Amino acid sequence: MRFLYPELGWWVLAAFIAVLILKSGIRWRFAAFTIVLPSRRFAYRASIVRRLPFVVLAIAAAFAGLAIMQPVIPYSQADLQSRGLDIVLLMDLSSSMQEEMGSGQKTTVTTTVAGGRTRMDAVKDAVKTFIKTRRDDRIGLVVFSDNPYVISPLTFDHEYLLHYIDFVDDKILQGEGQTAIGDGLALSNYVLSRQATASSRGHQVIVLFTDGESNRGREPVDVIAESNEADIRVHVIGVDLEADVKEKPGVQMLMRAVEDNGGQYFNADSERELTAASRTIDDIEKGLLVSRVYVRDVPVYQWFAIPALIALVAAVSLRSIPYFVDQT
Repeated sequence: MRFLYPELGWWVLAAFIAVLILKSGIRWRFAAFTIVLPSRRFAYRASIVRRLPFVVLAIAAAFAGLAIMQPVIPYSQADLQSRGLDIVLLMDLSSSMQEEMGSGQKTTVTTTVAGGRTRMDAVKDAVKTFIKTRRDDRIGLVVFSDNPYVISPLTFDHEYLLHYIDFVDDKILQGEGQTAIGDGLALSNYVLSRQATASSRGHQVIVLFTDGESNRGREPVDVIAESNEADIRVHVIGVDLEADVKEKPGVQMLMRAVEDNGGQYFNADSERELTAASRTIDDIEKGLLVSRVYVRDVPVYQWFAIPALIALVAAVSLRSIPYFVDQT
């Protein structure tokens, strides 16, 4: 406990001492008529019990003085807040994404079996799982083929986002079939910058799912450099890339650019590896748990004001009893 105005205590103490001095300097006269007077003077001292009203009144004054000094108890409260990330999921919808998952590792050319799992199906499932684990993040969705398109801006409404992912299929970008990775990254950068907040810098991420090399639009390496300047991390998951595609200079340059700028590149040749890659990114990219401690003073003047009031009532009540009257 502490007092907000301890200096008032000196004034209260001074007033209390002044009252004691005045009290001790006053001699109450006693007047009475009697027939028989003693032949000699004798000393008489009143019972100390008759001082009880003054004692109780002094106690009331002491408690009132403590209440005037405004006693408080410091009280602290911790406020925990989870600050998430801004994440753009960038999905490749080029024509090769309609091939059967795992076909990139086959030595012979096969066609997609009716009802089989395509690369796009596998990516959609991995994306859904990723979104469900990122409760505190704002997540957006961008797709691309010949051109990039925003399916959803950054949002906390993950149910809305999952609903729109279900609508992503091979018909959403009919007439397109190439792979403009650089343009997709550039649009993702724009989405993150457009919806950035004061605390967003350093907490923005792009996760790219693609099954090939860029063959249209801007050079991905240049755009990744722009992302790095904006403090945006880029992670890339290569979805079932064919062996010869992995060795192409453009893909090798993309891998190095991602890792040189703080991101990671994953080769996911199966649905299990695709899920594992998305979980690894989920483990890498964690938000911050912010702890703020608020300290405030809780007033407790009533602890002294109420006893002071009770003591004052008691003192007045005692003074109403004739035994405690000082002068008759």
